Amino acid sequence: MAETSTAVNLNYMPSLPRNSSVGIGCVGAGFIMADCHLVAYRQAGFNPVAITSNSRLKAQTVAARHGISYVYNSVGELISNPAVEVLDVAVPPDIQFQVISEAVNTKGNVRAILAQKPLGMNLAQAKEIVALCEQANIALAVNQNMRFDQSVRACKHVIDGGLLGAPVLATIDMRAIPHWMPWQQRLGWVTLRIMSIHHLDTFRYWFGTPRRIFASIRTDPRTARSFAHEDGICLYILEYDNGLRASSCDDVWTGPALEGAEKDIAIRYRVEGTEGLARGTIGWPEYPARAPSTLDYTTIHQPGEWFCPRWKEVWFPDAFVGPMAEVLCALEDNRPTTLSGRDNLQTMAMVEACYQSAQEHRAIEISEVLSSQP
Repeated sequence: MAETSTAVNLNYMPSLPRNSSVGIGCVGAGFIMADCHLVAYRQAGFNPVAITSNSRLKAQTVAARHGISYVYNSVGELISNPAVEVLDVAVPPDIQFQVISEAVNTKGNVRAILAQKPLGMNLAQAKEIVALCEQANIALAVNQNMRFDQSVRACKHVIDGGLLGAPVLATIDMRAIPHWMPWQQRLGWVTLRIMSIHHLDTFRYWFGTPRRIFASIRTDPRTARSFAHEDGICLYILEYDNGLRASSCDDVWTGPALEGAEKDIAIRYRVEGTEGLARGTIGWPEYPARAPSTLDYTTIHQPGEWFCPRWKEVWFPDAFVGPMAEVLCALEDNRPTTLSGRDNLQTMAMVEACYQSAQEHRAIEISEVLSSQP
């Protein structure tokens, strides 16, 4: 069978704003901000002008590294800078509500907030954050950055272009060992709100919100030695009214790969349709090495060929341009952002459905979760 490397018409790069001078105020100075957001923003020519963190020293270090002019002691001080029009919030979820509340209650020129996922501690708090921003007339977007992984976006284009026909079955198989963040220990979270939220949102990006979810979870033996948790290894099935089924195995154990056995680490996905098949890999587990994600697809419309587009860009950090670019474009075009906080409530509801399903050992309707929250 022939193999083709052409990437013609695959829309895997985000649209960029015409004006990149809008001032961005950064809240947080950890890894995601310092090594992903700000690296990507500088590559794209965006304009981060100010930063604050719970550690002024860390904020100063990050500011010096990325050429940020102003370092502040608080969110209120940062927002008081009239040059700050967009707030980029990258703090732990249990601090996020406090940060966004202070932001919307401080007079300034902020027109939009890009908030890290998950949006708060749970669906109920996410709804509060959405309401706060809507009342203050501040656009809220959620940084679901896997949507901007180049392979995920290219696959979306293949699906929407009808090359696969009607989707039948989609799977994501994650065998990877993330670097856990210190705040996860105090919250007792491992996988569902940290890793699975990416995959649940990707399924929703590709296919929309499912009707129901069934999930089964267990602890990760390795992480259990460090802190108590429930959601280590997570398996879940999404059911759609049109017959589509989607599932993921999010395995952060992967066998004793850190205890002496050989490693078999990768993230692979597959989308089967009535008229074609797409398969891909996500390069993120190789970080900090630059390993681009991949996509291969075949279709009955061009029989006998595998199309294998490739690119040099990677998810971490290049794809982090995407969420901020979407916010800036939405402001520029005076339209809602596709990453809006209200829309993201659907993803948060899917995460909550996984927890509830695992606890109750039954399939959970997404509408049931959304209606049960205030």
